[in-house]
Amino acid sequence: MQNANYTTLTDLLLSETSRRNTDLIAGLIFQKPELFGELVGIYLQNEEPVSRRAVWVVDTVAEKLPQLLEPFIIKIILKLPEFKHDGLKRNTMRMLARSDIPENQSGLIIKICFDWLISSAESVAVKVYAMDILYRFSQTEKDLKKELAVSIEWRMQEETPGFKTHGRKILKKLYREMM
Repeated sequence: MQNANYTTLTDLLLSETSRRNTDLIAGLIFQKPELFGELVGIYLQNEEPVSRRAVWVVDTVAEKLPQLLEPFIIKIILKLPEFKHDGLKRNTMRMLARSDIPENQSGLIIKICFDWLISSAESVAVKVYAMDILYRFSQTEKDLKKELAVSIEWRMQEETPGFKTHGRKILKKLYREMM
């Protein structure tokens, strides 16, 4: 990849933190999808700040071209427990909430989602995506419905209005399905 001022994706990512720069890099990936693997590699290095900036672009691209993300889902799930920065967690969970998760990874992602859902340290966005992922799994693993409902109810008193609003929506569906 050659640009007048930059020679690598890392240089581009580090040049500026802005929506404009994210869209510029995403545009390059749309033109050259073969660069997506390199971008995912930068994201999965889990190095600040470049990985956080890379995940923003990965998420932007994957929203429009989800098939590019599919080959990396297992690597992403395996790396997820190592992420410390909220931006990495939030964008990763957002992508996973939209993605098909392989059956052989369901145990790990379910554990991570429950851990983050009940944690007082995680952001509301991470918890909301965890709820969505867990709810989706509860559609095929019926035993999760009760555990998810109990976990959401348990956190309701201590959480923000955003959590409560989303939690009530998920609880309403769960209660209806458990009857």
